[in-house]
Amino acid sequence: MEIVKYVDYSDDNGFERWLVDIRRKLHQHAELSEREFETQLIIEGVLDELEIEHVRIADTGVMGIIRGEGDGTCVGLRADIDALPLVEDSGRPYASKTKGVMHACGHDAHTTILIGCAAKLKALSNTFRGVVKLFFQPAEETIGGAKRMVLQGCMKNPDVDYMLGLHVMPYLPVGTIEVRDGKLNAASDMVSVDIYGKAAHGAYPEKGVDAGLVAAEILQGIQTILTRQKSPLDQAVVTFGRINGGSKDNIVCDHLKATGIMRTTDENLRAHLKDAMMNYVEAVASAHGAKGVIKFEPGYNALINDKGVNEVVRAVARKVLGAGAIFEKESPSLGVEDYSFFLDDARGAFYHLGCGNVAEEIVHPLHSECFDLDERALIVGVGLQMNIILNLLQGGI
Repeated sequence: MEIVKYVDYSDDNGFERWLVDIRRKLHQHAELSEREFETQLIIEGVLDELEIEHVRIADTGVMGIIRGEGDGTCVGLRADIDALPLVEDSGRPYASKTKGVMHACGHDAHTTILIGCAAKLKALSNTFRGVVKLFFQPAEETIGGAKRMVLQGCMKNPDVDYMLGLHVMPYLPVGTIEVRDGKLNAASDMVSVDIYGKAAHGAYPEKGVDAGLVAAEILQGIQTILTRQKSPLDQAVVTFGRINGGSKDNIVCDHLKATGIMRTTDENLRAHLKDAMMNYVEAVASAHGAKGVIKFEPGYNALINDKGVNEVVRAVARKVLGAGAIFEKESPSLGVEDYSFFLDDARGAFYHLGCGNVAEEIVHPLHSECFDLDERALIVGVGLQMNIILNLLQGGI
């Protein structure tokens, strides 16, 4: 498809320097999920300077609103703002000043790109019809701040028609993007398994029911369910990260609890695996004279991109970056992304923005204490997002 409107931001050196300064300020003042108080103030301060109306949402989040000339399409833009509990080891002069906290997932870049879009959109607000909502979302790394924002009405009044989001990726060189239609990220469910046996003296195990042995069989059997009750072509994984139980070394264990997480990319498979695991846990425990209880707590939904919005992303990227700069992601990631909650109410796209630079040794992965990014990704991100927005506002699908 041909894009409707194209604006080139790459030669605005003053604007790019401003973006870098904002990103470094955010980076130095990294804050954990639900504690993004100074980050919130920095965002609000910039929006005040730009004379953009805004409100606080989801406690430490911010929603900005830019209104064009008259009614029209409403586009939502999202950036996550929280950091991770890591001690930074990048050696950069703008390294985090917050002890034990750093922007190791690039959320400072996401926030900066959204601020850059806000500045340009405000300047252009008399040239388009419709509304753009700016979602500065807290707590992506923990409780899923996106869901809280949606529940507090961010997608309403006016209703958001299209959503846009991105994530920097160091395995992609700066100046490139990665896209995928349909399933991009997995859904998650927290899983807990409790096995109740009967205590006995370790010398007389026949007088008790060993919850530890029952649990060992069950945890191995759950992995067999994943290999024999689903197609090898379907994505699913269950990981138990903690096991606790027992009271004393020489007493047969009477209770053991294992907790973990299940990740899937298909809702039917998600439901089937829950049923299969529930039946299996109860049956195996009962066969040993024990009691088994499995519980699931929903986490994030699967992130599923809209093909039409993705086509706008590709068309813009071909114009801004060139056809060779677009990579197609072959299969979904089993990592989760709470941006998915916005897509329950609007068509949208989420793509990966290259921020790596092998020559500059900017290659460390996300969630690493050495993570950093090629800051040219900031102006690239603004250019992409702005041109995608302008096309969506003007009926580019």
